[in-house]
Order: sequence, then C-alpha cells, then structure tokens
Amino acid sequence: MRDVVQVILIYLACVNIAGFAAMGIDKWKARKRVWRIPEATLFTIALVGGSIGSILGMQLFRHKTKHMSFVIGMPVILVLQIALVLFLCWGPLKITIF
Repeated sequence: MRDVVQVILIYLACVNIAGFAAMGIDKWKARKRVWRIPEATLFTIALVGGSIGSILGMQLFRHKTKHMSFVIGMPVILVLQIALVLFLCWGPLKITIF
C-alpha cells in the first residue's frame, strides 16, 4: 500500500511542478509576445492535480492575477480536490490509503 501512496505523491509533485512551470513559461511568453500556452491547458494541469503549483506560479510570477476565471477558478479547483480526498478517505466508501 505504501508503494501506491509513494506513486501518488510522486505524481502530484510532478504535476504541481508542471503547473508552476507552465505559469512561469506562459508569463515569459507573454512578455516576449510569442505563442502562448492556452488557458484551457493551464486549467487542465490544475484539474489533474497541479492546482497548488499553478496557484503558486500565479502568485510568484504575477501571472493571470487579473483574470477572474483564474483568481477564482484555481482556488475552487484546489478546494474541490481537497474535498474529494477527504470524501474518499472518510466518506461512506472509506478508502484506506495509509
């Protein structure tokens, strides 16, 4: 069971690094006025588990902080992900991961 938890943690670390990097790269591209990372891609990275990295990237790079869809959407995704984990761990199904 610990192997599963380890794989999940490695996955989450990688996808959050990707979310953080995507925000930084997109900010750099915005300054250079070159092809940008689509907003749908940035949201997809957050949806698949990279919401913390995406939020940190938004704040550190000051990117997408004036777009209400990101200012509201990214934290909402994070809250929903936390709620899902709590439900899976302590809800009626009580999936034990530790």
